[in-house]
Amino acid sequence: MAKGAYYGNQGEPRKFDPTFKGPIYNRGCTDILCCILFILALLGYFAVGILAWSQGDPRKVIYPTDSTGQFCGQAGTPLEKKPLLFYFNIMKCASPLVLLEFQCPTTQICVEKCPDKFMTLVNALKSQSDKTYYTQFCKEGVDMTKNAPQILSEGLCPSILFPSKNFTRRCLPALETMKGGVVVIGNETQFTVDQGEVINATDLLNAAKKSNVVVEARAVAMRIFEDYTQSWHWILLGLVIAMLISLIFILLLRFLAGVMVWVMIIMVIIVIGYGIFHCYMQYASLKGQAGSDVTIKDLGLQTDFSVYLQIQQTWLAFMIILCIVEAVILLLLIFLRKRLLIAIALIKEASKAIGHVMSSLFYPLLTYALMSLVIAYWAITAVFLSTSNEPIYKVFNTSNCSYSRATCNPATFNTSNVTTECPDAECLFAFYGGETLYHKWLIVFQFYNLFLFFWCVNFVIALGQVTLAGAFASYYWAFKKPDDMPAFPIFNSLGRALRYHTGTLAFGSLILAIVQVIRVVLEYLDQKLKGAQNKFAKFLLSCLKCCFWCLEKFIKFINRNAYIMVAIYGKNFCTSARDAFFLLMRNIVRVAVLDKVTDFLLFLGKLLIVGIVGICSFFFFTGKIKIAQDVTPALNYYWVPILTVVFGAYLIAHGFFSVYAMCVDTLFLCFLEDLERNDGTVDRPYFMPERLMATLKKSNQSPGVTRVAPKTAKI
Repeated sequence: MAKGAYYGNQGEPRKFDPTFKGPIYNRGCTDILCCILFILALLGYFAVGILAWSQGDPRKVIYPTDSTGQFCGQAGTPLEKKPLLFYFNIMKCASPLVLLEFQCPTTQICVEKCPDKFMTLVNALKSQSDKTYYTQFCKEGVDMTKNAPQILSEGLCPSILFPSKNFTRRCLPALETMKGGVVVIGNETQFTVDQGEVINATDLLNAAKKSNVVVEARAVAMRIFEDYTQSWHWILLGLVIAMLISLIFILLLRFLAGVMVWVMIIMVIIVIGYGIFHCYMQYASLKGQAGSDVTIKDLGLQTDFSVYLQIQQTWLAFMIILCIVEAVILLLLIFLRKRLLIAIALIKEASKAIGHVMSSLFYPLLTYALMSLVIAYWAITAVFLSTSNEPIYKVFNTSNCSYSRATCNPATFNTSNVTTECPDAECLFAFYGGETLYHKWLIVFQFYNLFLFFWCVNFVIALGQVTLAGAFASYYWAFKKPDDMPAFPIFNSLGRALRYHTGTLAFGSLILAIVQVIRVVLEYLDQKLKGAQNKFAKFLLSCLKCCFWCLEKFIKFINRNAYIMVAIYGKNFCTSARDAFFLLMRNIVRVAVLDKVTDFLLFLGKLLIVGIVGICSFFFFTGKIKIAQDVTPALNYYWVPILTVVFGAYLIAHGFFSVYAMCVDTLFLCFLEDLERNDGTVDRPYFMPERLMATLKKSNQSPGVTRVAPKTAKI
């Protein structure tokens, strides 16, 4: 038993077993009930997907819809060359009805282009060229030989056209704001329509805003989508570069682990030191400037955060914080220098283990492929579910009518009693919905889609952890490395995981998925209560969010170590989790120091890769690289591809470093068990590598030599 280990409620330490040589091959299936439940859940998931695909129509997300429910600009339809939506009377969009029905109570048609001039219907009928121009903004088949009152009474054409611009595929007035805040359209502040009504440009601005109340989010989404279409190939190139840098970094760690770890530590100290110097220089430069001595408390909360950078107290606070961080890091390095050496030894040994199991570096590709499949299935199913509603048409009118807002059928509306009682009523597309049994269960299907998404994602991650743990455990427990290792450790470990432990992986993933879904529900409730005044409810919700965040982190930690035990001993989830937890509790000091130090060192490596790729992508997409300015894509938001590349680079770096992290964690648990099982004698030799034994000042006794216990390093 290792010195410092204690018993109590932490379980009995591992006893010496002469037959134990690493991952057990003679094992049986575990957590069978959960395996069956997972299979049934997947079958249900496929059924939901098929049902959604048969009912959904993703065109509703891509294309705007006219008053008859047809999609503007859809390929293969008569409206293919008419991608823009035009409002007959956008002033009606200022009605509160927009906020209730999410639809403007005016006729909407698909047009090829937006109007670019002022024109009234009365004036357009006087000239053949103007009449031809005006016709493209009227309903199909309009007879322009009729007089204006007759055309307007039948709702065939708008009464007036404004200069408009395409905004999210909708023709909205081309409004501008001159100095003094005066709103104009074509340098005009107001104009008169055919009926003599005077309309202000400001009123049009309010109507345009109301007309866009539902599509503002979609506007941003469409612009982001356009940016992706313009830059997707450059994003892929950036991700490939991130993968190459990650691979080079891993290979360098294989041969220069100690040097690179110390370089990372020194770089962190230098960067923080530079931050302290920069804060001091900013603090000194503001000294004596007017207004720089204002305190943050006096300044209060400002939406423009750059204001805070103009006062001395801000830079003083930054400098104090960085000094504290620098001091803490230096003190940790001084007092934990021996444990840091052991952590570096673990990373070196992990590099050596990965060198003998090179296929482990390519395993994240399988994880990403499975993860992409899960994410794609979830996203497609979610889109089809959200667009599986049917078009609902309602009666819209301007006068009093008993049929107002009633559901109607556009095919039979003109022959119904509604037009007799309400001459000005129109049957317009209102929204997508439905009253069938399928539509009533739609929210349940969406929730099920989300829950299975979390379950499947966690299952894929768990499969990777068990597979890698089994491969690296076979390396550690091979007495003669690498001669005693199996020929294909990754494939052997993956086969054992799928054959015997699918239920165990599903069990651990299910627990984590339940907690994650609860967190999503809490976030949803938090959004709903943002405008509420109940302070106690907000406080309680914040406490619950914090508790479940901590619970999720704890479950991930337990699951990770439980999967290592599953890979080694082949027991069920609960037993493996208990054994792993007690083993860690018996060595809590080592866990708190060594494990977290190695995690921090690997995290620095990820940040280094993300920083390199992020800086390069920033200079490229902002056009700051002169030799690449000709190929830099024109974007609405340059931060869209930059953030995508940064996020993707972090995922890629995390994928490669997750192999390292899993290797370190597996070797660490095996190392703890090795200390409990063995004592270095001939009969009970340590399995740990010689480099790690030298760091710990331990050794194995040679046959025929009387063993003298060496002085043990405190860890």
